[in-house]
Amino acid sequence: MPAMTVRPVHLAAILALSLASLGAAHAADEPAYGPELEGFTYPAPVQKFSFTSQGAKLHMAYMDIAPTGKANGRTVVLLHGKNFCGATWDASMKALSDAGYRVVVPDQIGFCKSSKPRHYQYSFQQLAENTRALLESIGVKGPVTMMGHSTGGMLAVRYGLMFPQQTEQLVLVNPIGLEDWKALGVPSLGVDKWYQRELQTTADKIRNYEKATYYVNQWKPEYEPPVQMLAGMYRGPGKDIVAWNSALLYDMIYTQPVVYEFPQLTMPTLLLIGLKDSTAIGKDAAPEALRPKLGNYPELAQRTAKAIPKATLVSFPDMGHAPQMQDPKAFHAALLKGLAAK
Repeated sequence: MPAMTVRPVHLAAILALSLASLGAAHAADEPAYGPELEGFTYPAPVQKFSFTSQGAKLHMAYMDIAPTGKANGRTVVLLHGKNFCGATWDASMKALSDAGYRVVVPDQIGFCKSSKPRHYQYSFQQLAENTRALLESIGVKGPVTMMGHSTGGMLAVRYGLMFPQQTEQLVLVNPIGLEDWKALGVPSLGVDKWYQRELQTTADKIRNYEKATYYVNQWKPEYEPPVQMLAGMYRGPGKDIVAWNSALLYDMIYTQPVVYEFPQLTMPTLLLIGLKDSTAIGKDAAPEALRPKLGNYPELAQRTAKAIPKATLVSFPDMGHAPQMQDPKAFHAALLKGLAAK
């Protein structure tokens, strides 16, 4: 299936359109969305890849953007993080498409506009298999660049380990899993506790966490749309299944570290790291004395660059967990330079 030629638009504009389409049941600043983000419009046409996995009929939502600049024959697959969706890649989609790349942007199973099964054995191996099947279904057979942010970075690493011949390059944007939290002493919460925590999700909690961890205690209007995108699913009729899948996914992240396998990566790997990041899953549940030692990205970035054989590290000293959103211009300049240098 050929990529679609579209012009991605800014997420802030998308949120305004989505809010306008909602009924009067919720205030404009408190939208409610369905369990598959029904009611929220993405920055490009959304397609669905239907398949059967673990005995369940599922679908992955995805965007497939054709180059708008002179085509260079390369495909970049954008893998979102835990608190993100494909839509939050909007600026990167445009930058890459303008530079001649085909851009494929899936929502993984359990996230956003994709299926949220009640029973599913989540693993990074399974998500990588699903992603590979999606790419094959739309005719992407050659090597691709896998670009993952946060949890998507863990998935990109797993994909590269499983499919090295189909991966020409990795780009890891503030990936998590650069340390093994379980081995360091972060206690296991288990799915049931994660579920209870997720049921308490609100826009204020999301915003406060992201302000401190993602944006170096600063806040801009353009950071709000992703907050409302996530919080809207917890206000909607599918809150329970959204929270349940989120709990299963948190348990996957905690129990399946990829840090020990970095030396096995064979492809060029570009690390784009905001050094003000402090993300660590379960940090708030860790012993108080341990918390300051977790998520030390200046140290983790150096350690990771040494562990991956063909790594190139580009650091952003004043940025947090989401440099692609905090300073898109600087981030995309570094990204395009790194992609061209592979």
